[in-house]
Amino acid sequence: MPAVTESPYTQEQIKVWLRGLLTLAWADGNFDEDEKALIAAITEEELAPELDFEHFEPVTPAEVAQVLGDDPQTAENFLRMAVMVALADGVYSVEEDAQLQALCEALNLQEMVLTSVRSTLHSLKPENAEVAAGLRPPAGGKLDPLKPARLWLDQLEVHDPRLARFVCKLIPSQCPFERDVVLFKKKLMHIPPMCKINPLYDQLVGLRFRALSYLADDCGEDVTALL
Repeated sequence: MPAVTESPYTQEQIKVWLRGLLTLAWADGNFDEDEKALIAAITEEELAPELDFEHFEPVTPAEVAQVLGDDPQTAENFLRMAVMVALADGVYSVEEDAQLQALCEALNLQEMVLTSVRSTLHSLKPENAEVAAGLRPPAGGKLDPLKPARLWLDQLEVHDPRLARFVCKLIPSQCPFERDVVLFKKKLMHIPPMCKINPLYDQLVGLRFRALSYLADDCGEDVTALL
């Protein structure tokens, strides 16, 4: 029988937290129908019947700040997980960056780590290519521009079973296989494994491992289905 663990977050905080993650996940419209169905299922399992997914509305940065902004540690952990969600599909886009910047401002958090993550910035829309290029930090030098982001993201700990399950279901258990995108028997593009295109993939894997460990060790849950 699962152990009873006391979450440091209220039900209202978890609802806003997950709504914020979903709002960010769909910011760039880069999720296909299977991925949308997965996130819908995760949300319904963790929030139903409190949240009517059919009438889901994106959360605003002001709403997030109103519910999560009183505790700087809670706000920063939310932002860490939001960055992880933005990176989960292997592409950090202009739209996601704008959402995260707005959250930083609303939560009174510094954008230093976003500056680091912007070195991976890629625009999914041709009209945003120039914007993406302007946001990326200048290249050059021997220092790893992603080191601040790696160190900051590795500090994210999971202390709520609902958030832990969300993480385990959103982040693949193994590096997705490379594949060809074929249309009318013609190869349009080749997609390499996520672990090769996402320079922060190790941070995603680490977060998933911590979430699994929390569910198994602290909550006493059977995590076999999540492996």
